[in-house]
Amino acid sequence: MRRELSIRAIDRIIEMAWEDRTTFDAIFWQFGIREQEVIQLMRSELKPSSFKLWRKRVQGRKTKHEMKRNYGAKQARFKCSRQKQITHNKISKR
Repeated sequence: MRRELSIRAIDRIIEMAWEDRTTFDAIFWQFGIREQEVIQLMRSELKPSSFKLWRKRVQGRKTKHEMKRNYGAKQARFKCSRQKQITHNKISKR
């Protein structure tokens, strides 16, 4: 099933699972546990009411699944369209 994780790793996985924009793929890449294992971890670590609230939030959410996101090929991940370029350690002014 799932390998032994440290308390710190479990806390980080729970934090990442609650974040809207962190995908299950990102959790897998960092910790090596799949979506179903994240669900099992959340079920065992959270209060029943908190788990139900979390499941309701993430079920069918496009942002939690890398393949369901519809970012264009040119758009970088996690970058705001209004974000300025930073060059030579100086922040571009508006």
